[in-house]
Parts: sequence; C-alpha cells; structure tokens
Amino acid sequence: MKSIIATVAAQPLRSAVTHRRPGRMFLICFFLCFLVAAAALVYPVYVIRPFRHQAPRELMIALAIWRYRPFVMILCALTSFAAIAWYWARETRWQRRAWSAAGVLAVSAIALLSRVNIYEIMFHPAGKPSFSAIDQSKLDGDEKVIAVSIGTEARAYPIRIISYHHVINDIVDGVPLVATY
Repeated sequence: MKSIIATVAAQPLRSAVTHRRPGRMFLICFFLCFLVAAAALVYPVYVIRPFRHQAPRELMIALAIWRYRPFVMILCALTSFAAIAWYWARETRWQRRAWSAAGVLAVSAIALLSRVNIYEIMFHPAGKPSFSAIDQSKLDGDEKVIAVSIGTEARAYPIRIISYHHVINDIVDGVPLVATY
C-alpha cells in the first residue's frame, strides 16, 4: 500500500520536472539575439559619430562590425524566428505568444534599421554654394576656411560648413572644383 501511494504521489512531481515551461529558453535566445543586434547597430554609430576623436582600435572594431553587420543581423533575425517557432509549438497561452511575437518584431526592426546608412542622412549634400563679399560676410575673423583662387575668381569655404557636409562641389572661373575636409 505504501509503495502505491509513493508511486502515485511521485508521478505529478516527476511530470512537473520534465515538462517545464518553454519560456526560459525562448527568453534567453531572444535576449541574446536582441543584445547582439542592438550592439551591432549602436556601436559603429557611437564610435564613428562626427566631431569626436576615434582611437584606432575602437575604429577598427567599429568598421569590422559595420562590415559583418548584415550577416550578423540576418543570423539574429533567423535565430529569433526559429526560437519563436519552437516556442509557439510549446506555448498555448495567447498573451505569451503575443509578447514573443513583439520581441521577434523588435529584433527584425533592429535588423532593418541597420540597413539605413545614418551618415547619408546626417551629411546630406550641400547643394549649390552661395557666396558674398568679404565685407558682407558673417564669418568670425579667426574662422578657418579653405581658400581657392583660380584666374580672376576667389572662394573661401568655411571649415565648419565643410565638416558637416564633407564635400562642396563648385565651379570657380569655369573650372570644376571639389572642396573637402
């Protein structure tokens, strides 16, 4: 009699141990994918931002991440999709399924954002430059410029403008010119 009661009492405990909820494994996989994708998105932008000193080693790491980021993002997105497929096969509660889907969408959104070249947005082309005479100029007296004199025309391109746009296309005395800094 005691052995039958012990066997019956042990069975629910044994089934509770072997049938754990799948949420923990999914969360670990999701957070790893999310952290790797977020780091691959943010670190190069943090290091390569303008008007900031970049150490050679951190710049080398940022450029390596930039180079391999598409493959990392695809791997993160595919892993998160595989994790949600595994999770949904084991989870029946719709609230948890909805939260898991939101998490996978977040990883996918980060992967899509990594395809946007933020520097093309930040450093849009300068357009056609406009010039004024020296006495009408609004530049400070000690402001640095790139000065060009060709034939009878002269131009001064302020460094603070060029450092934002990086490239100024112009024609000076009929000669095409690119001023860059």
